[in-house]
Amino acid sequence: MPIWLQWFYFLFWIVLISFMAIGGYFMFRKFLKALPKQDGKSALDWQNYYINKTAHLWSDRQKQLLNELVSPVPRLFRDVAKQKIAGKIGEIALKANAKEMRDEYIIKGYILATPKRDHKWMIKTLQKKKIDVSAYQHLLKSSSN
Repeated sequence: MPIWLQWFYFLFWIVLISFMAIGGYFMFRKFLKALPKQDGKSALDWQNYYINKTAHLWSDRQKQLLNELVSPVPRLFRDVAKQKIAGKIGEIALKANAKEMRDEYIIKGYILATPKRDHKWMIKTLQKKKIDVSAYQHLLKSSSN
């Protein structure tokens, strides 16, 4: 067997195992989110609950704002990010007993649902949309993501 073919097989297996490990990592994270908590519902169940309970509150303009806020997220992960952010926005709106969705809830949910490591890009996105971040500094500091 030629040496180049042996190297090809070796590299093929390294790449294959690497891709399987990366995929397994993301599948395991999704599995952990689907596990029921002490209240009997998983994080995904609560997320879907908040989205369904507040779906009628959203206007087309506010949906467009959410789409624009998640536009910097890579397309592959955009739907998951949008769901997570919409769930957090719904939670905030329900806790406030909102009769209509407000931009304030959308921005708060966007900040709280965004991981801390991505806050730099999140702030740039908010500034591009000409949204004053100074009113939300306390959320940026207390965000535990």
